[in-house]
Amino acid sequence: MVVSFILKRRFAAFSKIPLAARLTGKQVAEKMLQENGIYDVKVVSVHGFLSDHYNPINKTINLSPEVYNNYSVAAAAIAAHETGHAVQHSTAYSWLTLRSKLVPAVQFTSSLVNWILLIGVFMASSGNSTLLLVGIGLFALTVLFSLITLPVEFDASKRALAWLQRTNVTTASEYPKAKNALTWAAMTYVVAALAAVVTLIQYVLIYMGGRDRN
Repeated sequence: MVVSFILKRRFAAFSKIPLAARLTGKQVAEKMLQENGIYDVKVVSVHGFLSDHYNPINKTINLSPEVYNNYSVAAAAIAAHETGHAVQHSTAYSWLTLRSKLVPAVQFTSSLVNWILLIGVFMASSGNSTLLLVGIGLFALTVLFSLITLPVEFDASKRALAWLQRTNVTTASEYPKAKNALTWAAMTYVVAALAAVVTLIQYVLIYMGGRDRN
C-alpha cells in the first residue's frame, strides 16, 4: 500500500511537468517503435488509471488516457517502458518468452488455488495434508511467475531509460524524474513477489507442522 501510494503521488507530480519535446505518450511509443524497427505493433488507448500494458498476443501497446494523450514526463516514461516490452518481444527476450509460456497455466490455477489452499489447511488440521501439498505446488507456480516478472520489468525500464536519454526525448532535468517514476513502478512488482514468497513459506510451514503432528 505504501509503495502504491508513493507511485501514485510521483505519477501525479510528474504528470504536471510538461515534456520539453512536446510528445504525447502515444507519440513517444510510436517513435520508439520506429527507431527499433518495429512496425507491426499498434499503440492504443484503454480505460483505467495506470492500466498501461503491452499485449504480446495481439501486439498492442495499451496506454491509459493519462499517458496516451499527455506530453508529460510521467507519460513519456510509462509509454517508453511499455514499448520496452514490445522491443523485448521483437528480440525474443528469454525472460519474457518464459513468462508468456506460463501465463495460461497461471491464469488457470489462479481461480482455484486459493480454495484448494483454504480447504487444504482445514483438512491438514484433521490429519490429511495431501490437498494442502497440491495447493502449495499450484501456488508455487504463481510465485515463480512473480519472480520471472521482475527481470522482465526491470529490463523494460532499462531499455526505456536508455532510449529516452540517447534520443534526448527527455532533457537532463527530466531524465532523473522519468527514472524515479519507473523505479517506483518496478517496486510494486518487487513487493508483490516478496509477498508471494512469504505466503508460500507460510503454507509450507503449515504443511510441515501438520506432518510433525502426525
